[in-house]
Amino acid sequence: MRDLEAEGVHAASFKADQADPTAVEDLVKAVAARFGRLDILVNSAGLLVSGLVDDPESPAALFDRQFAVNVGGVAAAVRSAVKFLGEGGRIISIGSVVGRRTHCRGLADYSATKAAIAAHTCSWARDLGPKGITVNIVQPGPIDTDMNPADGDSAVTQRARARLGRFGTPEEIAVAVAFLASPSAAFITGATLDVDGGWKT
Repeated sequence: MRDLEAEGVHAASFKADQADPTAVEDLVKAVAARFGRLDILVNSAGLLVSGLVDDPESPAALFDRQFAVNVGGVAAAVRSAVKFLGEGGRIISIGSVVGRRTHCRGLADYSATKAAIAAHTCSWARDLGPKGITVNIVQPGPIDTDMNPADGDSAVTQRARARLGRFGTPEEIAVAVAFLASPSAAFITGATLDVDGGWKT
């Protein structure tokens, strides 16, 4: 934050529980009030909980929270944001290539949340097109993050599935999001942009 302000950027940080729709709505309202407008919504919060469907030890409460964060929180943010977004507004969600097809056991619930956001994106684009608001989704493949480190247990398998043979970086996702938020993407909506190194499904 201080780095941004040092560059002359008008910045502020806000905190909310993505699983709480009321908290998400209050967050969006606070941002709009702070800056006087809302131009872009990026849904990037996410939770990954893995487990086999037939495992009696699978933590049901964590799976429920995963849906609340990954699906409910995104829907709440969009419903709140459209009250402030106008012509030229942008909504961009971070999905996952596993929303199309899982590559290993135990990811069914996580994959389902990402598939839901992909389906929402197509429908929201149709709903909001008449208002001049674009809605798109970026679907990362293997990205080196705390959630999915490049030296993690499944790293070798993930590299083998990526045609470029490596993990991507958060910066490579950020570039895709920045493009969809830019004037250059004004005629792109309801689209899925895979940033996955050529992920093989």
